[in-house]
Amino acid sequence: MIEAKSVQQLDFNLLKVFECLYQERNMSLAAKLLFISPSAVSHAIKRLRVALNDELFTRQGQVMQPTPACQRMAPQLLDTLEKLRQILQACGDFDLSQTGQTFKIGIHDALESLVLPKLQQVLMKEAPNAKLTSSKLVREDMARQLATNQIDIAIDIALPLKTPIKHLKLSSDEFCVLLNKHHHNASNITPEVYLLAKHIAVSNRASGVVLEDFALLQQGINRSINTRCQSYQAARELVKVSDYLLTLPSLIAHKLADDDLVIRPIPYTIPSVSTHLYWHQNTEHDDALMWLREKVQHEFNA
Repeated sequence: MIEAKSVQQLDFNLLKVFECLYQERNMSLAAKLLFISPSAVSHAIKRLRVALNDELFTRQGQVMQPTPACQRMAPQLLDTLEKLRQILQACGDFDLSQTGQTFKIGIHDALESLVLPKLQQVLMKEAPNAKLTSSKLVREDMARQLATNQIDIAIDIALPLKTPIKHLKLSSDEFCVLLNKHHHNASNITPEVYLLAKHIAVSNRASGVVLEDFALLQQGINRSINTRCQSYQAARELVKVSDYLLTLPSLIAHKLADDDLVIRPIPYTIPSVSTHLYWHQNTEHDDALMWLREKVQHEFNA
């Protein structure tokens, strides 16, 4: 039996560590999501073990396996923590017209120019005192950034993330080809033309396969990438002064196209790319962030 005094003196910050370790089953991953060191996670669990008189987790290789007592306790404890967050988030009415809150968005470079102007217009109209911050999204760090409130939401392609990160699909977009209107094959991009052409790839990484090439390589199509750059805006300018082809989602292509460029269908079958909205389950019932998610979803469906 656990002494009442141990529970009364318990540091409730330890429960957040417990929650994260129970969900991740890995000390390093939990530490990364909580933005603390693995030794801090280990120390917190040791304090909980003493207070609750149970090992709670046993190490099996790299996996922290819950004990039977931990398995019995965890679901109800995690549910109670979530309800507590909801109660605290509901404290005080959210006044959209008066709020000075800063909404923090993590977003891929390619999508920033599509999303921010529309969202800024919404804020100017409905929440004139609110602020908007956009930061570069590092996919490997998204879960930690959401967990530590460094960003409120993230917008990116479909990613294999799990609870406590939640998501919904915003759009599905087909790939197309953007090229100079004076290109000698501007009227018709055939498979032969596409395969023989020189291509521009867009990626934040210095090397490696880009998104559209995964599908092309599965079909045995190995195109010649002669230029690699970091943004679609830079790629557009390169297309204007060359006969290179730029393969990209049509939503972005129509934003970039001007009188010097034309858009053509890609002559191969490539699965569409999905854009998703991500947030942490801790903010599920936050009125301000519920409003933000609703507005982002509306702008994508508009």
